Amino acid sequence: MALDRKPAPNDLSAFWMPFTANRQFKAQPRMLVGAKDMHYTAADGRQVLDGTAGLWCCNAGHCRPKITQAITETASTLDYAPAFQIGHPGAFELANRLVDIAPEGIEHVFYTNSGSEAVDTALKIALAYHRARGEASRTRLIGRERGYHGVGFGGISVGGIVNNRRFFGTALNGVDHLPHTHLKENAFTKGQPEHGAYLAEELERLVALHGAETIAAVIVEPMAGSTGVLLPPKGYLEKLRELTTKHGILLIFDEVITGFGRLGSPFAAQHFGVIPDMMTCAKGLTNGVIPMGAVLTSGAIHDAFMQGPDHVIELFHGYTYSGNPIASAAGIATLETYADGNLLTRAAKLEKHWEKALHGLADHPNVIDIRNMGLIGAVELASIPDAPGKRAFDAFVKAFEAGIMIRITGDTIALSPPLIISEEQIDELISTLGSVIKATA
Repeated sequence: MALDRKPAPNDLSAFWMPFTANRQFKAQPRMLVGAKDMHYTAADGRQVLDGTAGLWCCNAGHCRPKITQAITETASTLDYAPAFQIGHPGAFELANRLVDIAPEGIEHVFYTNSGSEAVDTALKIALAYHRARGEASRTRLIGRERGYHGVGFGGISVGGIVNNRRFFGTALNGVDHLPHTHLKENAFTKGQPEHGAYLAEELERLVALHGAETIAAVIVEPMAGSTGVLLPPKGYLEKLRELTTKHGILLIFDEVITGFGRLGSPFAAQHFGVIPDMMTCAKGLTNGVIPMGAVLTSGAIHDAFMQGPDHVIELFHGYTYSGNPIASAAGIATLETYADGNLLTRAAKLEKHWEKALHGLADHPNVIDIRNMGLIGAVELASIPDAPGKRAFDAFVKAFEAGIMIRITGDTIALSPPLIISEEQIDELISTLGSVIKATA
C-alpha cells in the first residue's frame, strides 16, 4: 500500500509524538520523506544535512546498502525466532563480533530492544550479581546529576534530569547521585577538560554515608550526551574506576551514545582507557535502522550466575525480541559497514578539523560555551530571561529551514554527525549553524 508522503495537518492528530512540542510541530510540520548517506530529504524536496546522525544513532549514514540488504534477506528467510530456550545463529554471531571489538575483559552480551531497556537490564544484573555472590545487602544504585539513562523507571531513577522526576517521581528507592562534571572554569575547552577529577571522590562521601556494603553499582555516561555534551575531566573516570574497585562496587558505562566510533574508538572505554564491569549500548549497534540494545558484561559477572543445576534459568530476565533475527542481521551488517569504511576510528582523524570549525563560533552572539571531543560537539547559548530553552529551540527550527539538522537540549545545541562526514560537509554544517545563531540573536 502506498503511503501519503505529504500528509495534511489534519492527518497529524493521532500520533502523540515523543519528546516533542506537539502543538508547535503540528502547526508547522517538519517532515522527512527520504534519506541517503549524509542527507535527509524533506517533504518539500529540500536536502537537509544531518548534523546529528539521526538521533545519535545513524553513525554510518543513511540507507547503507549492506544493512538494507541484510534486513531484506533475513525478513524473507527467518522473520522471528524465540530467544527463550531456543536460538538462531545470527544472535550468536553478532555477540561474538561485539566482544571482538569490545574492551579486554568484556566477554558476554545480553540483548535488549533499546538503550532504556539496556540500562534497566544492567541495573537488574548488578543487583542479581551481588545476590548470587551472597551480598544481597548491596541494593543501592548510584547515578550522576545531569545524567541521562533512558526513560525506564530504573533509568530515570539513576538519571539526573529534573523533568523526569518532576513528571514521574523517583521510582526506585535508595538511589543517590554523584555531582555532574560541568564546571564553569572549563568553558571553551578543546577536548577533555583539565579541572574536575576531584568530583569522582564524592563517591567516598556516599560510601561513608550509606556503607559500601549497601551499594551495588555506579552508572555514568563516560561522556554525557543528551544533557549537553558534558565531558569527563582528565583523571575523573580513572578515579571512579579506582574507587568502585576498592569498595567492591560495579561500574557501569552507559555507552548508548558514545559506542561505535563516536569518540574515535569502538567504545569510549577504550578511548579513555578505563574498563567498566558492564557497558550498555544501542543506537549505533544497528545504525538506528532496527531497534536493538545490549548489555556487555565482564566474564566475572556472567560466571557468577553459572551455578547450580544446569537445567535452571540462571537470570530470570529477558524480552520477546532479545536478539531478534532481523535486528541481529542489521547489527552484523552495521559492524561490517563500519569496518569497510574504518568508521570506528575515523572520528579521531577528523577531530582537529571538527574542533577548529566548531570553536570558530565562539565569537557569535549569545555563545557562552563550546565543548567537543571526537565527532561530537556542543554550542551553549545564553538563555532568554524567563524563557529557558527558547533561544535554542528557535535555532533548531531555523536550522531545519536552512538545510541542516541539529539537536537541542535546553539552550545547548548538540552536534554528532554521521562518521562518514567529509571536511567540506563539516565546514558547511558549522557555517550554516553560525548563520542561524546570528539570525536568532
